[in-house]
Amino acid sequence: MMVLYSGTTCPFSQRCRFVLFEKGMDFEVRDIDLYNKPEDISVMNPYGQVPILVERELILYESNIINEYIDERFPHPQLMPADPTMRARTRLFLFNFERELFSQVSILEDRNEVDAKTQEQARQKIRDGLAQIAPILTKNKYMLGEEFSMLDVAIAPLLWRLDHYGIELPKSAAPIQKYAERVFSRPAFIEALTPSEKVMRR
Repeated sequence: MMVLYSGTTCPFSQRCRFVLFEKGMDFEVRDIDLYNKPEDISVMNPYGQVPILVERELILYESNIINEYIDERFPHPQLMPADPTMRARTRLFLFNFERELFSQVSILEDRNEVDAKTQEQARQKIRDGLAQIAPILTKNKYMLGEEFSMLDVAIAPLLWRLDHYGIELPKSAAPIQKYAERVFSRPAFIEALTPSEKVMRR
C-alpha cells in the first residue's frame, strides 16, 4: 500500500492527497508535524520536507513527481494528457507554476522568517500571476479545457489559501474565483482537506 507522509497545512502535501482521492485507491496518509518532524523524514528526503510517498522499496518526494508517478501507476482517471505534445506543455505549465507562484507561496508559508515587505511583494506577484491566468478560464471549464487535469490539482491549494495568505484578487481575475469553486466542489478535493485546511477559508 502507498503511504503518504503529509503536512496537515502543507499546500504541496494537499496536491498529493487530492490526486490520491481522485484516483479512489487504497492508501494511508501519515500526518507529520511540520515544526517537529520525525528523524526518518530527513532519511527519506534529504531536503527534510513533505510530501513523501513510500511504496515498497520506492521513496519519492516533490509533489509534482509524486503525482505523475501516481497518475502513471493508476491511470484512471488520467490526469496528465495522453498526447505527448500536450503532456510536455502541461509539464511546462507546472514548471512555471512552481517558479512564478509557488516560490512566492513558500515565502508566505515561512512568515516568521520573512519581513513584511518581502511578504507583500510575494502577495503582489501571486496576484499578478493569477490575473495573467484568468483569461484562459473565461472560456475553459478547467485549465486544459473541459477535462480536469494535473494543472488543476497543482494550483488548487494556492487558490484555497488566498484568504489565509491575505491575497485579494483584482476584479479582472473573477474567472479564477468561479473556476476555483468548480475545483473546490469536487468530492476528492473535499475529502482531501485536513481539519486545519478547512478553517483556512471563510
